[in-house]
This record gives sequence, C-alpha cells and structure tokens, in this order.
Amino acid sequence: MKKFILAAAILFGTLCTLSAAKVKPGIEVLRDNGFAPLVGKKVGLVTNPSGVDSHLNSTIDILFSAPGVDLVALFGPEHGVRGDAYAGAKVEDASDPQTGVPVYSIYGKNREPSAEMLKGIDVMVYDIQDVGTRSYTFISTLGLVMRACAKLGIEVVVLDRPNPLGGNKVEGCITEPGFFSFVSEFAIPYVYGLTVGELAQLINEEGLNCGEKGDQEPLKCKLTVVPMEGWTRDMLYADTELPWILPSPNIPTGRSAIDYPASGICGEFNAADYLCIGVGYTLPFQVFAAEWITDADKFRDYLIQCNIPGVDFRPIHFKPMFGPLQGKLIHGVQFSFYDYEAAPLTLIQFYVMQAANELYDKNPFELSQGRTRMFDIVCGTDYVRKHFGETLTVDQILEYWMYKDTDDFKALSKKYYLY
Repeated sequence: MKKFILAAAILFGTLCTLSAAKVKPGIEVLRDNGFAPLVGKKVGLVTNPSGVDSHLNSTIDILFSAPGVDLVALFGPEHGVRGDAYAGAKVEDASDPQTGVPVYSIYGKNREPSAEMLKGIDVMVYDIQDVGTRSYTFISTLGLVMRACAKLGIEVVVLDRPNPLGGNKVEGCITEPGFFSFVSEFAIPYVYGLTVGELAQLINEEGLNCGEKGDQEPLKCKLTVVPMEGWTRDMLYADTELPWILPSPNIPTGRSAIDYPASGICGEFNAADYLCIGVGYTLPFQVFAAEWITDADKFRDYLIQCNIPGVDFRPIHFKPMFGPLQGKLIHGVQFSFYDYEAAPLTLIQFYVMQAANELYDKNPFELSQGRTRMFDIVCGTDYVRKHFGETLTVDQILEYWMYKDTDDFKALSKKYYLY
C-alpha cells in the first residue's frame, strides 16, 4: 500500500509541473531507462534531502515505488537521509517513517558501512547533491561507501548531479601525507572541477580510495555512473534550472555553494575571536565581519586595491541571529562576483585575512591557536599556515596554493570527463 500511495503522489506531482529543467539529473535518466541497473536486485541507497528529481520527488520514494526494485536499506550521511540532523550531529540508526525501510547511520560510530549493514545488498546507489569542495563530507562518505562495497563485491551506482561551481574551476594543492581526514579524504585539490560521478570514476581508477588516513590499500569497486543529460562544464547551478535543495543547513542556495570555498577555510577559526563569515546570519559564507572592524569602508577599500580578479566588495553591518556573536553589531564586507570565471575563489579569504592583519593587527593563528590543526587538515597541508602565517600576505602562498598541482590534476581529470 505504501508503494502504491508513493507512486501515485510522485506521478501527480510530476504531471502538475508545467516546465522542465534544462538539465536532467541522474535519477531521472535512471527512471527513463526503467531502472535497468537495479531491477531484480536488493538495493541500498545513500542519500539526503538533496536527492530529488526536478519535481522535488525524493529518490528514496522514487526507488521505493519503482517496479522491480527492492529498496532494502537507507544509509544516512551527515544531516541524515531526511535532513533531520543538524551540522555535526551524529546520525542514529532508525526506520524511515515514510517507507518503513531501515536507516543505517554512516555519520556517527560508523563512517564506513559495516559488513552487517551491507548484508543482503546487491547494489548500492549514491544520490546526493555535491558542493564541489573537498572539505564537504559527502564525497568522503562516497569514497568510504565505495571502499566498503569493494570489500564485499557489491556494485555501486552513482546518480550524477551538477557541480554547482561548474566543471572548470580547480584550485588548491592536493591533500598531502599526514593531512588526510574525513574533510580531506582524497589527494585532490580543494576545488576539483568534477561532478560527483566523474569524481567517483577518478577515485576508483586512480587508487585514491585509501581511507581517512590515506595509508590503506586502495580498493576498486564495480562502479556504474548514471550521467545527467543537458549539463555542460560552463554551467553554474542556476543555469541548470533545477530546484536547489540545500544539502546541509548553511548551504541554502546554489550561490552558497560558490561562496563556501571563498570563506570556509577562514571559518575554521573561532568567529568570536576573529571573523564571522555569515554563518548565523542570512548570508552564510558571503561576508567577513567582526566587532573590531571599526571602519568597514576602509576595509572594503583595502580589498578593492588588492585587485582580486572578478570580485567586488561592499561594506556591511549586521547582527548575527545565532552563534557566538548573536545580537552583537559587527562590521565588515560582503563580496560578489562580476566575473566568476576570472575569480580565484579560494584566495578571497586569504586577502581578507591579509587586510585584517594590515589594518587591525589581527593574526588568526594567534587568536585561534586551538584551531590551527583543523586549518591544516582542511587546507590539506601545513605549508599554507607555515608560510602565510609568517607575514599574512597572499604572495607567500600564491604559487603553491593556486598552481603547484592544478595543471597536473586537470590533465588527469580529463580522462574521466562525462560532459
């Protein structure tokens, strides 16, 4: 009965929609092809609320009601399969209230599915909207799921989705030995310019699937990627005309995904001591502000004089609604892109840190000493801290961060382009 009700609801929702998106995500291509890789098999699914078709039907419900598909288990990454766990909160084993399918947590005690969780599963499906930045944990979950499935001979099917940063941006050095973690799982740049399906192929074929410490034997699974239709590498998310379903609470829009790599590394420092990056306000990852910035116009003028390609700044004053600076009036800048292709996303935050030091003698490595290890892990290296921290000038890290690995990675990546 549940299957019938869900199937009817999905059909009604689809028929009531008058226009189609330019891009067809992998779940729709899978459905158009009669769910061929899944028919007659017991299916596990790794997903979250961002796993929907263009009419907002959940991949959970689509697969549960699909003829010939036996959805037997769901796997909850950070935030859970239905999005009911906040950032960083452990996801618990449960039962999905809509379908009754058991839900196993892979963001808690287990980050890699155990053999017991995978028992009886023939094929594991992955469908989560990626954000295009290495430190977001969903791709780490993908790698660990692929690894677990490889051990047991379980096929993995990745339903592809757009990279909201487009397919051309590659920035940051690759993760270096000693800095692999759940937020730097693979030896890839910080911004990697691949869809999640393309990245899965690269991980699988290049032996990058080596666990959180990067020191385990790489394992190769049987991998199928169901590609999108209509996506091109120059597309940002808005160009796809697909609805954006926030993959996590602080990425409410496709624009937020673009802002994240421009400020998220700076956000590893304590906002109460250093800079608020908009988490706790209506502009997450789009601002830099603090109580100690006494002249927002001067701060903005300094950044404009840095001549950062493609980026504009304006002064901003606001009171965060939650977090360590809740209710306090803080001052700083909001940034915007007038030429996205030219803009060096990840360098924006380093220029802001340079400005904070030049104008207000604020050194984040002194103000947030307990966060330096996390800063290194997110950067995937301690080179940035050791060299940028000497003078807090961008020139100290420009060559290493922006150019050391990017050309080689782009050349490698092209082997796995699907678009």
